Amino acid sequence: MNEAGNAIPSASVNAEAPALALRVERPLTSGVSSAKDFANRVPITVALMLATVMNSLDTTIANVALPHMQGSLSASQDQITWVLTSYIIAAAIMTPLTGWLSVRIGRKQMFLFSIAGFTAASMLCGIATNIGEIVAYRLAQGACGAALIPLSQATVLDIFPANQVPQVMSIWGMGTMLGPIMGPLVGGYLTDNFSWRWVFYINLPVGILAFAGVWLFMGRADRGRARPFDFIGFSALALALGAFQLMMDRGLSQDWFNSKEIWLYATLAAVGLNVFLVQTLTAAHPFFDRALALDRNFVTCNIFGFFTGLMLFSTMALFPPMMQTLLGYSVWQAGLISMPRGIGTFISMFLVGRLVGRLDIRLLLLTGLTLSTVALWMMTQFDLSMDTAPMVTSGLVQGLGMGFLFTPLSVLAFATLSPHLRPEATSVFTLVRNVGSSVGIALMTAILAHQVSVSHSDMAAAIQPGSPEVSASLANQFNPATDAGIQVLNGEITRQASMVAYVDVFRLMMVMTLGAIPLLLIMRPPRLAVAEAEIVVD
Repeated sequence: MNEAGNAIPSASVNAEAPALALRVERPLTSGVSSAKDFANRVPITVALMLATVMNSLDTTIANVALPHMQGSLSASQDQITWVLTSYIIAAAIMTPLTGWLSVRIGRKQMFLFSIAGFTAASMLCGIATNIGEIVAYRLAQGACGAALIPLSQATVLDIFPANQVPQVMSIWGMGTMLGPIMGPLVGGYLTDNFSWRWVFYINLPVGILAFAGVWLFMGRADRGRARPFDFIGFSALALALGAFQLMMDRGLSQDWFNSKEIWLYATLAAVGLNVFLVQTLTAAHPFFDRALALDRNFVTCNIFGFFTGLMLFSTMALFPPMMQTLLGYSVWQAGLISMPRGIGTFISMFLVGRLVGRLDIRLLLLTGLTLSTVALWMMTQFDLSMDTAPMVTSGLVQGLGMGFLFTPLSVLAFATLSPHLRPEATSVFTLVRNVGSSVGIALMTAILAHQVSVSHSDMAAAIQPGSPEVSASLANQFNPATDAGIQVLNGEITRQASMVAYVDVFRLMMVMTLGAIPLLLIMRPPRLAVAEAEIVVD
């Protein structure tokens, strides 16, 4: 505002200026950040990164400990999968509530509750004595931790000037990407050297430090005025998300749509989604502000983020089982071989933070897709006789590509949104990416299982025990004329068929990644996006 009390007009942007190179004296806020937040940007960001790493780490760290949990808790194979499913469902249902709750009870209070609840639930998971207890505590862990990533992203966007956002988002994004990449390595080390309970206990010191950082450095700003709560809209969305996640997680084990259970989940998800869409379009105060759907960049980046999660994050889920079951690596070795992917992500995010504002963001996204395509092509060359070099190299290249996708998407998605929409927008952005990841993992796992069956049948059909050529080419231990030989031969056919199936899945993901490139044409040029943004500085 000027001295006369009139609003300063929207910030002008030189047509020749680099993309997103805004010149503002103070950060743009959504009305929920205080002067203390601006003064303590650095320690607040450190605390938020700790909370983000803690939350994202738990999405994968428990996976490698499941066999140990199963024996310790005397659980069946079907029961132990609920350790993962319960966390995912709770997080999916609670993520959309982040925006409304942060305005209703205040951002700092929301952070403190989420960090404390997640840390306490982690401790309870570690001391659980039966499968029912750990599933209940994982539900609490997912529900409390759901707000950490979207709320952290909204806070970073609020407390830093616009011309610093790309660099800060790159640093913050490293924490978001670090968790899923480091999870298998950390989980494997703790499980092998200590106990599966330590995959949960490790959250305690991190959570305490994050809680202390938010408590000491974040200001208690005035709470905003939240819209009336749309109970029908939220209930319908929760039903849709919960049923959809159950369908994705249990589909493979229940033979998908040959199961009445899966048909029930699909029906409930469809009904919930239909009610939610109708309510959003017709209600006076819908659960999500309809203005989010009117921003072309935000919508396009969400679509792009969905397919990015679908295509790329599923690779991280497929890699460790491939290395352990087909190549004979331990959990710890598989984690070490996956490390270059994280190194590549760190390198590219460091570079992207300095390139955003100097290059067209769409060019950075194109670079990320190109690198991801090259990495997936390298994976289509895998075979059972390879050493670690192809996996390390392809992982490094894919990590570089992921870094070129995450930060530009995060910057461009919120470039033209009004600051007061950020809490809701970040929750939607996180939710869509997570749903894409769930769909990708379930879809690629199902395709993998199908391709293993098809390849096994094709290979087995080509082996005729009475054929002299086949008998001459098979070693004695593979002799199909004996029962032991048949078993060994079947195991080797399964192993070969599995590698063929993995290569087929990597090839499919490569084609899908190439198919996402045309989405870049839908996005508005960044200069135009910034020029049209309403930027008001108090």
